[in-house]
Amino acid sequence: MTSNKTLLVTNALPYANGPIHLGHMLEHIQSDIFVRFNRAIGNKVFYVCGDDCHGTPVMIKAAQLGITPEQMIEITSNDHDEDLKGFLVEYDNYYRTHSKENEEISSYMYNKAYENGYIKTKTISQLYDPEKNMFLPDRFVKGTCPKCHAKDQYGDNCEVCGATYSPTELEDAYSVVSGAKPVLKDSLHYFFDLPKANEFLHDYIRNSGAIPAEMANKLEEWFEQGLKPWDISRDAPYFGFKIPGTEDKYFYVWMDAPMGYFASLKNLCDKQNIDYEQFVREDSTIEMDHFIGKDILYFHSLFWPATLKAASLRLPTNIFVHGYVTVNGAKMSKSKGTFIKAKTFLKYLKPETLRYYFASKMNSSAVDIDLSLDDFMAKVNSDIVGKVVNLASRTASFITKRFDGMLSNEPFNQEILDKAASIKDEVIKNFEQRNYAEAIRTIMSFADEANRYIDAEAPWVIAKQEGMEDKLQKVCSDGINLFKALITYLQPILPNVAKDAEEFLNCKLDFNEAGKALVNHKVNKFKPLFSRIEKTAIDAMIENSKEDLKEAQAQAKPTKTESKESEIEPLADEITIDDFAKIDLRVGTIIEAKEVKEAKKLLQLTVDIGFAKRNVFAGIKQAYTDPAALVGRKVVLVANLKPRQMKFGLSEGMVTAAGPGATEVFLLSVDEGAKNGDRIH
Repeated sequence: MTSNKTLLVTNALPYANGPIHLGHMLEHIQSDIFVRFNRAIGNKVFYVCGDDCHGTPVMIKAAQLGITPEQMIEITSNDHDEDLKGFLVEYDNYYRTHSKENEEISSYMYNKAYENGYIKTKTISQLYDPEKNMFLPDRFVKGTCPKCHAKDQYGDNCEVCGATYSPTELEDAYSVVSGAKPVLKDSLHYFFDLPKANEFLHDYIRNSGAIPAEMANKLEEWFEQGLKPWDISRDAPYFGFKIPGTEDKYFYVWMDAPMGYFASLKNLCDKQNIDYEQFVREDSTIEMDHFIGKDILYFHSLFWPATLKAASLRLPTNIFVHGYVTVNGAKMSKSKGTFIKAKTFLKYLKPETLRYYFASKMNSSAVDIDLSLDDFMAKVNSDIVGKVVNLASRTASFITKRFDGMLSNEPFNQEILDKAASIKDEVIKNFEQRNYAEAIRTIMSFADEANRYIDAEAPWVIAKQEGMEDKLQKVCSDGINLFKALITYLQPILPNVAKDAEEFLNCKLDFNEAGKALVNHKVNKFKPLFSRIEKTAIDAMIENSKEDLKEAQAQAKPTKTESKESEIEPLADEITIDDFAKIDLRVGTIIEAKEVKEAKKLLQLTVDIGFAKRNVFAGIKQAYTDPAALVGRKVVLVANLKPRQMKFGLSEGMVTAAGPGATEVFLLSVDEGAKNGDRIH
């Protein structure tokens, strides 16, 4: 099977203020496999990405490091590019949004939107840092939640109770940048008139086929609430591009970030003398596929298509959405050493181990993927080493020693070689649909059959029998040809193993001829193609990740709100034993746990405390992404907390937990033997 499509494939742009970690790598690996597969079946692919460089966080991080934003993004971009190449992710161009190409494209698209009536202005009141003389984004304001009164919450939502609010509603608000108390200040802002694109967007999301159905259903919430004008401007000081015709207004980072796809493409086209316009004009027939995480779905399915439409440019053909990465069933944790940077992983393990494991879990849905380290080791060792590479290693030595590397002139078992060819269409279908897990299941099911065949024929037994040279050569040749088929199918996932296999097989692997046997063909001496993962390597990686955390903490320059003392939360005011006696803590068991879809941070728990069942809303969603895993967990419940009517229902208690919040939340439990309803004294 051959194909002749042309595709433009992009990956979400990593932000330029930190290193790439394994959560980022999921998406880059997913898109790279897709690109390698499409090229293998004959499609032409332009594969681009780059760093997202603009915004307040980059500006502040650079100031903390004592360098310019330009210097920081140069360092970070080179670092990101190195990490991606380390995982065998090969972009045709890895660029950055802080570029002349992106400034030109952003200005062009803004001017077209302005001409077509999509740009509005409005004076708004914002919190302002009087010490740093800058307006503060929501996430750069902290204070006490106006709903539950939890301290040190962000300016847009509370990570304890899940409430959303305006930063002006915070109590005891302070600037994360300087620690100063913000003041309100008026500013003229520029807005993209998203409601003007309402009908077009609804039709695009529902009928174009670009958005997965489950994601289209999720996006209905925005239309039910009514689309709002999108604030696309930020005030100086700001690291970004000035809005045309202004002196102190800059494009909000999410305005120019997606345009970075086109900027990277244009930079590539200019270097290679390729017609850039064929990709971006409104009637382009080139397929444009975006790979993104579900956390940035709104930007890519609402804001990005709306700005493209306003500028009369082509729309995305597909927006492929994936979920998050958890490690050992929980959010990646710096304290546990499971927040693993790409560089740290590569110190101890081969990149293809992660590529294979992620692929074995990936399908076309946006479900989260868990990197269970025990399962990771077992699967890689069993599949790659035990089933695929072992097939060649068990037969190649006989071909080399007894037949000078020459394969037989015909198979011993044509039927099993035909079976190797027959799974090609199923493998191709699953790769095309990004259902890599099913493709691997098909390949590995056949690998099991191939190994059973070799086990049954037992060439090591045949080799000891006189007059069986012909059968030995044919059976071993079959084994090598079966290995050839398997590694050809796995080539998009395991490119380095495939490259080494080509050297051994003395031929190029062709996806369209995966099942075609090599006959009267000389192979080279077999060398080990892959090694087993050892538990010691995984343990060392985890420990190193903890060291990375200590190093980062030691190097961080504290601001007024990040003094050394702030690493430990100060003790609350003293209380008496009588005060403590008022709190009724009970042992309970979680018997039901589910997401609160309307809330970013909340899970809804049903807790059995023996004499009653309590409905509890807990702000632990970021730390416990698989609610079902909490069922059966014993917890400590504040049982006499006054019930609170929330938007989502009545909360009848509070489960106790430790940690600073967000992903670093750890439910408290009790020793075995404690019964539901027991009071904690």
